[in-house]
Amino acid sequence: MSERATYYAYLDSPIGRILVAGDGETVSRISFTTGHSVLQPEPGWVDDGVPLRAATEQLEQYFAGERRRFDLRLSLRGTPFQKRAWEVLLTIPYGEAWSYGQVADALGSPGAARAVGRANATNPLPLVVPCHRVIGADGTLTGFGGGLRAKQWLLRFEGALPGEQESGQPALF
Repeated sequence: MSERATYYAYLDSPIGRILVAGDGETVSRISFTTGHSVLQPEPGWVDDGVPLRAATEQLEQYFAGERRRFDLRLSLRGTPFQKRAWEVLLTIPYGEAWSYGQVADALGSPGAARAVGRANATNPLPLVVPCHRVIGADGTLTGFGGGLRAKQWLLRFEGALPGEQESGQPALF
């Protein structure tokens, strides 16, 4: 049996250009084109957004304020701990921010906040698996593959940080 092709497409968003990749059945990667976790298409990937239409449409709906949860088939590859951590991230409600310790507690691994941070850093599907909703115990914004400005924008957009207007759009001032 041959391996399925990996397709990719770019999406413009309020926090910059985003790369979306998958095999047409599942979404396997989302990456920012700026920040410290930039992914480039690999040799052999096919530049074709049609097989990724559901993912790009749902991301557009999210950024338009029309979607709070994603309904996509995901391909999450990682260690058993990473996968468990990412499953917990999927339970963090839109508009909330949890600390790394809260995620560790939800995993049944109190004291594993640093391991949760490492799992977040390797999350292959940011936004859909909302690692941006995890902050320091003291409320500080810590690491995010798209950069801290993008994380702050996302948390304000979702209403999890002060500075949001009633319209749901982040305040400009």
